[in-house]
Amino acid sequence: MTTSFRTAVMSLAAAALLSTPVLADGSKLDEVLARGHLVLGTGSTNAPWHFKSADDKLQGFDVDMGHIIAKALFGDPEKIEYVNQSSDARIPNITTDKVDITCQFMTVTGERAQQVAFTIPYYREGVGLMLKGDGKYADYAALKAAGSSVTISVLQNVYAEAMVHAALPEATVDQYDSVDLIYQALESGRADAVATDQSSLAWYMTQNPGRYKDAGYGWNPQTYACAVKRGDQDWLNFVNTALHEAMTGVEFDFYAKSFKTWFGKDLTPPQIGFPVEFK
Repeated sequence: MTTSFRTAVMSLAAAALLSTPVLADGSKLDEVLARGHLVLGTGSTNAPWHFKSADDKLQGFDVDMGHIIAKALFGDPEKIEYVNQSSDARIPNITTDKVDITCQFMTVTGERAQQVAFTIPYYREGVGLMLKGDGKYADYAALKAAGSSVTISVLQNVYAEAMVHAALPEATVDQYDSVDLIYQALESGRADAVATDQSSLAWYMTQNPGRYKDAGYGWNPQTYACAVKRGDQDWLNFVNTALHEAMTGVEFDFYAKSFKTWFGKDLTPPQIGFPVEFK
């Protein structure tokens, strides 16, 4: 074999090798499909995100995100093994492969993103204000105009007063050591409004229809997303696709029904035509 012929053969072989698709090695996606069910890390004590029903069934908006992913994997939203975990176990259980994914009202931060890979967001949280339906103040504008005459009940926290004053600079802030007490303060008239997570307010109003109302103002936004182990782009891409199509595509009806159940709000269906993500 001449040198020039040998060189030509080697060049052809190298070109063929470069043109061959590189298959993912050991992706979590393949592992989950082979196992036949999803292992989902979540909690069980925080309505409306993850909590037990009267018949001891795990339910909530986080749990429904798991149903969306399981259906995308297997055509069956119930093919899930739940790992009940505390908030401080959310990241360790991902990095040690105890769970395939965590969906547990997990706020996206730069620090956490160094440890796990976050999916696309499935909810945007924030602080809101809840008023009595027949109370003295009609909305946020009325609360703000009332200045120091307004009292706001809030869960006790080192940042509670500053948080409330970011929206209502002159309001009196009363802190309580349990969620039940902040609602009781509003009900009894000791407070004019409750300040807490908008999702919690939406759930509470859903449980007490017509009795309370949203003041119509939100602040302190934070993003909730599921999280997976870093370094597995195939698995992350798959989960992102499943969540994306639940919020904008073929599984929108399921996502919208879940949103209505837990937050009491009807979502507008995605507009047909140009994809809304790029507007």
